[in-house]
Amino acid sequence: MEFVILAVAIVVVAVITGALLLRPGRRKAPPRVPPARTSAGTATETRPAGATVAEEEPVAPPQGPIEPSVGTMPIPEIEKPPPSAGRLVRLRARLARSQNTFGRSLLALLSRDTLDDDAWDEIEDTLLAADMGVAPARQIVEDLRTKVQVLGSRTPADVRELLRGELIAQIGADWDRALHTERHGTRPAIVLVVGVNGTGKTTTCGKLGRVLVGDDRRVLLGAADTFRAAAADQLVTWGTRVGAEVVRGAEGADPASVAFEAVRQGIDSKVDTVIIDTAGRLHTKTGLMDELGKVKRVVEKQAEVDEVLLVLDATTGQNGLQQARVFAEVVNVTGIVLTKLDGTAKGGIVVAVQRELGVPVKLVGLGEGPDDLAPFEPGPFVDAILGD
Repeated sequence: MEFVILAVAIVVVAVITGALLLRPGRRKAPPRVPPARTSAGTATETRPAGATVAEEEPVAPPQGPIEPSVGTMPIPEIEKPPPSAGRLVRLRARLARSQNTFGRSLLALLSRDTLDDDAWDEIEDTLLAADMGVAPARQIVEDLRTKVQVLGSRTPADVRELLRGELIAQIGADWDRALHTERHGTRPAIVLVVGVNGTGKTTTCGKLGRVLVGDDRRVLLGAADTFRAAAADQLVTWGTRVGAEVVRGAEGADPASVAFEAVRQGIDSKVDTVIIDTAGRLHTKTGLMDELGKVKRVVEKQAEVDEVLLVLDATTGQNGLQQARVFAEVVNVTGIVLTKLDGTAKGGIVVAVQRELGVPVKLVGLGEGPDDLAPFEPGPFVDAILGD
């Protein structure tokens, strides 16, 4: 009898257990999801809906190289630009292509057997056509007439040397054209870049950053042109290529505050040089020019401004001189950057703008390539004009 009761109990337990196992609505264990790769190339595990942190297990990093996922931009390779030394000599051919007409015309006129008044007038007209300016052109003609009379007979080599000496004298071989970009004490050098829209100001900031990186300087770029988002984007692109940090603000932000922050971060990061791009001011807009003065004053609360570089388009010729005058009244311009000099035969603008402002041309742009900005050197410049 006891055996029968035990058997019945076992059957009842088995039935109840089977009913519990087959009960509808029992939740199944969440399926394992394979790891997904992020844009940074690390593995993460996708959590199923309703899962808790306790249900997750640590995921080992994947072995072997990871290809970037679709839509992921690869990290650009940091470039090492060439040093500034000898750049103008390397770019001489580009300069010669635009300036040779001017040089050949002068050499041809001076090589005539007889130099009468008409010939000297032609020489002066050629100098004026190259945007040399009236006073420098007349000075060159007077000096050349005197030397030709003393010399008497002239060989082509004599003529070239005479003209070369006069051009270098007018350009000014004794100007201090050094860029003051060295860190001093606990402060980086501050370079403020100003100019009218369309002169290549933002591009100049990026190229100057490359020049300094090529000279083993640590550079920070400040995008204080907050009126154009494209200007800040452009600076970020330049900085990324050479590993330079870029400080930017929101579109429409106060330019002075962005410049202030750039200098602050430059001090904290212990960089050598901070280059600040400013909005392309129209020199006829008094309010905007006043704002440029404000940017400079705000920056100087933290560090001295070592350079104020005025960017001028060489193709505008004498029209650029009016711009230069107004900028010089607002900020203390310390140097000129002449862009697009390879696109004009009016190399005499170098002389005219220096005479107008009393400050030297320090940099020249000779093309659209990233390394086409060069320190200005009078000798190689004149040699490119006159040819071999």
